[in-house]
Amino acid sequence: MTYVNRVLILGMMATFLLLSACSAQRELETRDISPYQLYNGDGKKMTYPEMVTLARSHDIILFGELHNSAIAHWLQHELARDLYLDKRRLLVVGMEMFEADQQQLLDQYLDGTITQSAFEEQARLWTNYDTDYKPIVEFAKEEGIRVVATNIPRRYANMVYHEGIHILDELNAEAKSWMAPLPLEIDLQLPGYVQISEMAHGHGGDHLPQSQAVKDATMAHFILKNRARNTRHLHLNGAYHSDNFEGIYWYLRHYGFEGTILTVTTIETAEVGTFDPDEANRANIILKVNERVPHTY
Repeated sequence: MTYVNRVLILGMMATFLLLSACSAQRELETRDISPYQLYNGDGKKMTYPEMVTLARSHDIILFGELHNSAIAHWLQHELARDLYLDKRRLLVVGMEMFEADQQQLLDQYLDGTITQSAFEEQARLWTNYDTDYKPIVEFAKEEGIRVVATNIPRRYANMVYHEGIHILDELNAEAKSWMAPLPLEIDLQLPGYVQISEMAHGHGGDHLPQSQAVKDATMAHFILKNRARNTRHLHLNGAYHSDNFEGIYWYLRHYGFEGTILTVTTIETAEVGTFDPDEANRANIILKVNERVPHTY
């Protein structure tokens, strides 16, 4: 190889390395590692203060979470604090994570009648309670905020899954007091319930969407039962319980609630800075969380 050829080859290699370095730098400069981004239902970016302002203008906020999303839980906690600071209304927090037959136990802990250890030993807490829900419960205890256990006891939801909705008719009056009023109207043609059946590949027939519906209806029932004049209700639930204005939202309207309802959903994605048209109108506010943010479990 001649000297000239060696110089040409070295020059080409240097140019290639320089171009590669420039390309890598441009990619780094444009790489978005934001942990989350908020959007309205039309896909327009929102700020957190805009979210708070919108939430303060509604009677009920259904905050749909992914149960293991640290970002969603953090924003729920921050939103609860900022709604509490708006003294025009009293804040009530409802939680899917507590079942209706636990309400007395929850009340006793919040008013100081029983200790934290006694409460946590008896309350059938979710495994991620300490990291994800305890901060809100403790905040509510400190500030005297009512916390409502809105979910149907899981043993009864399991009965519906195995036997169908009519099995609940056999329960006694006390058991029935921990769920939505019976008989329960269920629209199995709602897309969310149809999707649940499809995801289960038909296993369980209508029983699986029925067990989902009785949870949705019960949460809506206890949200409304615990509404009072001059209150605002922040409800924490899995996103699938309120996505696409179905589930809890549908039952709130079915039960005749005419006030304002704001829905929030949570989506994990690799790119929080872009909005997929397929995500439009899944909720009033769409929280997109970077999928690389560590999960709580």
